[in-house]
Amino acid sequence: MVHETHGLHHLHKRKRIHVKHEKYPHPNKLKRFMDHIIYFIGIVGPLMTIPQIWKIWVGKNAAGVSIISWTAYFITAFFWLTYAVLHREKPLIFTYSIWIILEAMIVIGTILY
Repeated sequence: MVHETHGLHHLHKRKRIHVKHEKYPHPNKLKRFMDHIIYFIGIVGPLMTIPQIWKIWVGKNAAGVSIISWTAYFITAFFWLTYAVLHREKPLIFTYSIWIILEAMIVIGTILY
């Protein structure tokens, strides 16, 4: 009988969790639009750093690149990724995974060049 109690507890916990979530796709047009566009933004944002990476790795020129700033961005992205994984936020996991890779490339390139 003990196992039934745990099962019911789990069922009631799932009900409470479900109540707190919004519907997907959301009935509000703006929220529904944002739910879809956020993946695009999650790709475009990090892609804007490609020229910086190109300058460092292809041009072998890291002049004017602040290693302190980019290291801070890298550390911050790591914490955001950890937060996203803990909360299972797919858009954030996707975006900050890309950011970590690109920022690591900038930091390493700045050290090398």
